[in-house]
Amino acid sequence: MRIYNKLVRDNIPEIIKSKGETPYVSVLTDARYNAELRRKLKEEVREYLMSEEIEELADIIEVIEALANHKGSSLEQVLEIKEKKAKKNGKFEKKLFLKKVK
Repeated sequence: MRIYNKLVRDNIPEIIKSKGETPYVSVLTDARYNAELRRKLKEEVREYLMSEEIEELADIIEVIEALANHKGSSLEQVLEIKEKKAKKNGKFEKKLFLKKVK
């Protein structure tokens, strides 16, 4: 038996069953779900930093979307806020590194 104790995507139990194994899952409370989403975000960011694979960025976005939805927002609203901030403060395209301000 393998122990995971972590938030998984919705189809994972069915995928496990299709392999002839038995998944043991529970449904989280809202508070626990929020905590596990935050933990999952850290996990996915760590995985990206180690691998630098684009697929890991997609996983990060999936978790961000779930966090936004859980907070009563949406990925679209998050992206709108991102664009407003980009218009005001710019993006990261010029590769600027601020050393100091005098």
